[in-house]
Amino acid sequence: MRSKTVDLGGPVHYVEFGGEGAPLVLVHGLGGSHVNWTGVGARLARHGRVLALDLSGFGRTPPAARGAGVEANERLLERFLRDVVGAPAVLMGNSMGGFLSLRTAARAPELMRALVLVNPAQPHVKGVARDPEVVRRFAIASIPLLGEFLAARKAKQLGARRLTEDMLELCCRDTGTVATELVEAHVSLSTERLASMPWSSAAYLEAARTLMGALRRTEDFARHVKGVRCPTMLVHGVHDRLVRFAYSEALAKLRPDWRFEVFPDAGHVPMMEDPEGFTARVGAWLERVAPSPRAAG
Repeated sequence: MRSKTVDLGGPVHYVEFGGEGAPLVLVHGLGGSHVNWTGVGARLARHGRVLALDLSGFGRTPPAARGAGVEANERLLERFLRDVVGAPAVLMGNSMGGFLSLRTAARAPELMRALVLVNPAQPHVKGVARDPEVVRRFAIASIPLLGEFLAARKAKQLGARRLTEDMLELCCRDTGTVATELVEAHVSLSTERLASMPWSSAAYLEAARTLMGALRRTEDFARHVKGVRCPTMLVHGVHDRLVRFAYSEALAKLRPDWRFEVFPDAGHVPMMEDPEGFTARVGAWLERVAPSPRAAG
């Protein structure tokens, strides 16, 4: 794994996992980073050249003058695809990254070879119960000043390791399925952010607030779903507390032409909870619908 930085209206950090041929670009979710993909990046490299970026305000990418909201990161993702990747890519996004990837695929189809949506953030589906703890956390995050105060206090009280454990407990069905080295990589980056990235909490809150606002615009979401033209796989863990499985069940009915892969033992991050199963299923599908020219040759 090679770490790189490029100037796209400010520094943008990304990693290359290796591979040759057509590019695969991995996009993390809210509160995540390139580290979320380290369990699958090298495995996916057999299907092409794999890159994972840190969105603005996350990982090692500062918000700079861009901001960390959904629209700013949507622009950043498209610019990364055009200026850094430079060829039609398989775009793979988890959670907020899935939401951004969906919108990018609909708006800039010339940049896409295929799309993989992993537990993508979606509007609430009427009649589906929300997780009370998730509702509580996002309600607090939505309140100006209070959100900032409580985020700073939580970071100070918990520290890097407990913050990581808290994140995994919310995202995973069983945190014991996440490899120890992956947990430690998250702890290491969290330690780095707490020590030297004072903008991190504010960036998270900006992204969370703008994402919540964007998800309320259900007509926009439906338009983007309808506008996707490339081969698409929709992946979802049944035990997701953040984005309910029923949301993707409804989405799959809207786009029956999409491949729908269900992970019955996973939560919000199946690529971290079941990396072998994830790469086997995604890889087999990619070989059918979007084989890398180098891999196929």
